[in-house]
Amino acid sequence: MDPHLLHTYVTVARLASFSEAARELGYTQSAVSQHIAALEQDLGTPLLTRRPVAPTAAGERLLEHAGPLLLRLDAARADVVRMAAAPQHGLTLVTTATALGPAVLGALPPAGVTLRVLTRAEIPAAVATGTADLGLVDGLAAPSDPLRLPDVAPLTTYGVAEEPVSVLLPAGHPLAARPGLRLGDLRDARWLDAPDAALPLAHLRTATAGGAFRAALRYEGTDVRTLTALTAAGHGLTLLPRSAATAHPGTTAVPLTAPRLVHRTELLHSGSPGGAAAEVMRRLVDGG
Repeated sequence: MDPHLLHTYVTVARLASFSEAARELGYTQSAVSQHIAALEQDLGTPLLTRRPVAPTAAGERLLEHAGPLLLRLDAARADVVRMAAAPQHGLTLVTTATALGPAVLGALPPAGVTLRVLTRAEIPAAVATGTADLGLVDGLAAPSDPLRLPDVAPLTTYGVAEEPVSVLLPAGHPLAARPGLRLGDLRDARWLDAPDAALPLAHLRTATAGGAFRAALRYEGTDVRTLTALTAAGHGLTLLPRSAATAHPGTTAVPLTAPRLVHRTELLHSGSPGGAAAEVMRRLVDGG
């Protein structure tokens, strides 16, 4: 498939409009229609209904493939451009909110860093396409086990930090005085679903081979202080790395004792980073 035609198709499907897609892509509406017709002829099936503009069943299936395919092409272009470009002195680092533990913060240079907090799903793509030099992702794992990351492009990953996990509860919660908590005993508790500010509920379900872990409230943000304020107000429990779970007013952090799990942080890069990125990698991977 011609990637230009595929990109046009994805844009039309996203905007549900040939005219809007033409404006966004800088084409005439006639050119957009020709792209879609050529792609449909190539695949031998209609991909869009016209009134309203919406994907057919075959078009929906193509959309499932199109995102990863186009991302791979962007990653390949970025990789080649990186090799040919002059080395940059600054560093762009993308990270999840809870990956910035003490080891990571201590490895950052004193100047020249651009730091962006993204969702876990966005970070591999940002590194693969060259919009970031390095990425940091984190999650719940058994000790020394790697995280499961989306296969968006050939990326190199290193485990750079592991630390214990704590359950954050309101200060007056009946379990707040416990010396430790078992995750299995908390399956039916009220939880905050904050996939980009805490350890996601999906990780808890995987770690315990199921269980309810029902969300009482969903928080779609990356600010850990907002998350802990929601816990303090009684809206639900949350799971955080130990270093991020302490000293929040109105809350108590209780260590997770079973199953044996850790908060793991991994460093991602593409190609062979140089300059400040290489130095940060050295400090994190070699421990100094």
